[in-house]
Amino acid sequence: LFQVNGHNPRSDGQAREYLREDLQEFLDGEVLLFQLDDLTRVNPVTLETVLRCLQARYMADRFYTNAGCTLVALNPFKPIPQLYSPELMREYHAAPQPQKLKPHVFTVGEQTYRNVKSLIEPVNQSIVVSGESGAGKTWTSRCLMKFYAVVAASPASWETHKIAERIEQRILNSNPVMEAFGNACTLRNNNSSRFGKFIQLQLNRAQQMTGAAVQTYLLEKTRVACQASSERNFHIFYQICKGASEDERLQWHLPEGAAFSWLPNPERSLEEDCFEVTREAMLHLGIDTPTQNNIFKVLAGLLHLGNIQFAASEDEAQPCQPMDDAKCSVRTASLLLGLPEDVLLETVQIRTIRAGRQQQVFRKPCPRAECDTRRDCLAKLIYARLFDWLVSVINSSICADTDSWTTFIGLLDVYGFESFPDNSLEQLCINYANEKLQQHFVAHYLRAQQEEYAVEGLEWSFVNYQDNQACLDLIEGSPISICSLINEECRLNRPSSAAQLQTRIETALAGSPCLGHNKLSREPSFIVVHYAGPVRYHTAGLVEKNKDPVPPELTRLLQQSQDPLLMGLFPTNPKEKTQEEPSGQSRNPVLTVVSKFKASLEQLLQVLHSTTPHYIRCIKPNSQGQAQTFVQEEVINTGPKLISHQNFVERYKLLRRLRPHTSSGPHSPHPAKGLPEWCPHSEEAMLEPLIQDILHTLPVLTQAAATPGDSAEAMPAPMHCGRTKVFITDSMLELLECGRAQVLEQCARCIQGGWRRHRHREQARQRRAAMLIQAAIRSWLTRKHIQRLHAAATVIKHAWQKWRIRMAYLAAKELDGVEEKHFSQAPCSLSTSPLQTRFLEAIIRLWPLGLVLANTAMGVSSFQRKLVVWACLHLPRGSPSSYSVQTAQQDQAGVTSIRALPQGSIKFHCRKSPLRYADICPEPSPYSVTGFNQILLERHRLIHM
Repeated sequence: LFQVNGHNPRSDGQAREYLREDLQEFLDGEVLLFQLDDLTRVNPVTLETVLRCLQARYMADRFYTNAGCTLVALNPFKPIPQLYSPELMREYHAAPQPQKLKPHVFTVGEQTYRNVKSLIEPVNQSIVVSGESGAGKTWTSRCLMKFYAVVAASPASWETHKIAERIEQRILNSNPVMEAFGNACTLRNNNSSRFGKFIQLQLNRAQQMTGAAVQTYLLEKTRVACQASSERNFHIFYQICKGASEDERLQWHLPEGAAFSWLPNPERSLEEDCFEVTREAMLHLGIDTPTQNNIFKVLAGLLHLGNIQFAASEDEAQPCQPMDDAKCSVRTASLLLGLPEDVLLETVQIRTIRAGRQQQVFRKPCPRAECDTRRDCLAKLIYARLFDWLVSVINSSICADTDSWTTFIGLLDVYGFESFPDNSLEQLCINYANEKLQQHFVAHYLRAQQEEYAVEGLEWSFVNYQDNQACLDLIEGSPISICSLINEECRLNRPSSAAQLQTRIETALAGSPCLGHNKLSREPSFIVVHYAGPVRYHTAGLVEKNKDPVPPELTRLLQQSQDPLLMGLFPTNPKEKTQEEPSGQSRNPVLTVVSKFKASLEQLLQVLHSTTPHYIRCIKPNSQGQAQTFVQEEVINTGPKLISHQNFVERYKLLRRLRPHTSSGPHSPHPAKGLPEWCPHSEEAMLEPLIQDILHTLPVLTQAAATPGDSAEAMPAPMHCGRTKVFITDSMLELLECGRAQVLEQCARCIQGGWRRHRHREQARQRRAAMLIQAAIRSWLTRKHIQRLHAAATVIKHAWQKWRIRMAYLAAKELDGVEEKHFSQAPCSLSTSPLQTRFLEAIIRLWPLGLVLANTAMGVSSFQRKLVVWACLHLPRGSPSSYSVQTAQQDQAGVTSIRALPQGSIKFHCRKSPLRYADICPEPSPYSVTGFNQILLERHRLIHM
């Protein structure tokens, strides 16, 4: 090309430089970008150029763009009346080639209508409107129905025109009614459809619309009694509270400013709160004013039913009573629902149990939590029956006879893929439906295009679209799948255990590549790897939701209602057994929510497979719902991932730890098979070896994720490296994330092992230090204790010595009959006889013992006492006659002294003691001695006293 234009580049680097400049010029050319009506015309086709093209068209108020066989619709988040005017509808209808006009939802509508007129098999058409919540699916379906109502009305006569106009008006009026009763304000969308619907527009042989039929799927009836934070209940509850007249408020007991537990965020005003639009649409559908008032009265009764709060009962044998402020709500709810007040309260408070062959009835009071559950169940039962009745009324009003139509155009508006922090049965069913629709899309378009490329000899290698059959086998496969295991738990007559259900699913389906589990999760759960990403489902409450149990006494209660509407919804003698009243003797399995949803989904897919499908992909430009705001990061979540080299290396450089040592080095000249080479530029040259190392780990990750029967060649490699970014599909991104988590887990284990070793060493060192400290403390305490004992012993010793000397002194002083002169003149005379010296020492040393022996307890014989005295006085036992021992008599008053009478001459002071207070006698005590002077008292004085 350069040579033809006269250029002669000197190197490939200059060619690449020119290409980069052309690409930058193309991306900067906003004028060129918004003029591109088809994303396949973007050159080069990269995610960056596609997003820039969509953004440029969005900012230029061009909200529809073709993407091959799919129409991409961006939500404008602002009213654009001229974009959906009847004149524009007729313009697309009258155009010879509408595909040459600007992309529009009317283009798809006109294409389907012309396919029906061409009678090319399959004649019947279907339009699948997909997208996340808030992307504009409901609005798109509404515009399509308006388009068909305009273009398919070409009657020949005036009478036929009136009939067709009435049918078209009824079809259009079904939208506001179904949106009022089935849509709600959520965090992501002010008018979110909380049910799926398939609208079948019926055409006769002249391609004129003769009728329609509506089929609904999985109404979120739990929203009636439970709303998430910052969300609202269904629109109809707010419409009757804000749009009712004064008389209607009195009839429905809805005073101004009344607070209801099931009506959160009533201060928010939305466009969908228009009550008059709903009432007028119901009139066109054949629902007269009295019936409407009856419906709104029942809805008001549900609001008052939600205000009934119970207080816990202290006695389990007694039912829980409503709180004081809830008693008025009980009366109002029973009045509006046409139920007896006592019967309503008793049915909610007491559970009826039938057991035995004779079906004996037992009544058991319910705890507070069960009372709340039964109250909520009653409200959900009434609202679900009312919604189904409305759908049947709409169908009876707009549906044509079977003989009057031959073809149809179907509009499918279903939930988008959902993944929340807490996912349960509702999300499982919704994502299961999205998996089935994704498979349908792949089967009819992507595989067909792949075969067409192969026929033309072109290589289909840029993107390998994954087949989600493995995920569908996990959810609905035979003989064992998640649905079959949940249904089996419902059939077993035992309490459901969340942990046991998780174990059964992980054990029975361990071989599925789409089943994962989170070991770090504290709550029982399992992970399903969907085509849009992994979702963790909690098993708690899963079985109960699948059973959808309704106590039979609640149905019998509603059959007693005197309200005309409830009498029709709950007939006394139903023609067939319902889910709420299973037969006690029936062996047939209970029809679960999963089973019913699976059957209706299979029926829907059969209809889609028999038609020519068309796809409209709705995209939400930003999560705030602001006009003229296009956030690429939020839009890109719906498609493949494009990651810069720098971010890719920073996040996945840990994967190099998984690289086998036998593989080639990071600078190996032979890159991994199937991976393209690219020429580095400036900073990219530094990242190339790192990216090559990461890419060399892909075979290891693929082999670890492959099932035993898969071969390495069969595994796709949905990763392509550009000059500055890496193109990764969801499956490869998930594979890389799993490998990264594995490396992080290994690193965490190494860190934990090192920390445990460090902690063990620290604890051993601390124990040794503590033992040394304890030994030192014990040694110090022992020394201190010994020192205190030694000091105490020394004090005792000194005190004892002082006491003994003093006692000896006192005893010597009190002894009468001893001559002071005799002792003072010759205390140490050698002429003193040994007997006297011995006797004196005995008196001085052992006189206290004599006091003790004199007062010993009674019962001791005289002989034993004398032996003790002899032993203490060290008297010679051989000649006891030489001594005379005088003891105190216990039967006499007073105390006499005990003396060892010497043989020498001793003088006694009998009349007066030289000691002070010696003549004073205290109270006598037969067992104790109160003073030393008592031993010297005269006997006759003691006896006298």
